[in-house]
Amino acid sequence: MTLDPTQDPVGSLITMLDLADGGGARTTEDIFVGRTITTPRARVYGGQVLAQAAMAAMRTVDPERAIHSLHAYFLRGGDIELPITFGVERVRDGRSFSARRIHAYQEGKTILSMIASFQVPAEGLEHQDEMPQNVPDPESLPSLRETFGALDIPEARAQAFERPFDMRYITEPLFLPWQGSTDSYNAVWVKALAPLPDDPAIHRAALAYVSDYTMMEPILRRHGRSWGERGMNVASLDHAMWWHRFARADEWILYTQTSPSASSARGLSIGKMFTRDGTMIATTAQEGMMRLPEFH
Repeated sequence: MTLDPTQDPVGSLITMLDLADGGGARTTEDIFVGRTITTPRARVYGGQVLAQAAMAAMRTVDPERAIHSLHAYFLRGGDIELPITFGVERVRDGRSFSARRIHAYQEGKTILSMIASFQVPAEGLEHQDEMPQNVPDPESLPSLRETFGALDIPEARAQAFERPFDMRYITEPLFLPWQGSTDSYNAVWVKALAPLPDDPAIHRAALAYVSDYTMMEPILRRHGRSWGERGMNVASLDHAMWWHRFARADEWILYTQTSPSASSARGLSIGKMFTRDGTMIATTAQEGMMRLPEFH
């Protein structure tokens, strides 16, 4: 059964992250089952599978060991009408680090393969990149509901009313044709639309969920393209994330992305997340397939 986000997007997010335990089934893997949030497309949103796979892995690790990285490949598009089964292999539990391999399945086929690493907190060297300067406050920027809410376009209305995150673009949104900068840079403020439970695992998974929304946008922006173009086929191929420091996903996070390269119908994007006070909390990287109509 799918989750309808139209009435309560954040409630749907929390329910989606609350995986069933698969009836206690376990062979060489711990088994969990997740529900899917509906989208205007027939394909499961990639950030959902990332977040659920991370939650499944976290369920098999001592809570003292926080997830600090994941590396995932999207192997097939997920069907929103089907539940997703997650198998977690307990690869290693060392003195300070744990490793888990996670596969997400639908109808016996793997749709995502991930490895995640966990660590007991430790003292050590400290430094970080500086947060971009002169960034407008999120309260001064329009929400997606204000930007897209009046449009009679299903995907635009889904962005406006069904996403569990408030998103405030600093750079121009790319859903409609635009005439702005063609720099390979994208920036947006994000936070959950309502308070989330205090469980740190939910906040880390929620950040993984939101991290996939805009990763391809600096590539599109660099070439003056928009999401609404007919005949364009964009899909995430892989995704990596490193959590450096803890932050709540229901407080404002600045998420910036840049693209260092695009070639051979693929584009690469690197993202950074900062809290409002300038603390760097995460880094992301993603390569996506980008097939444009003029190259078909």
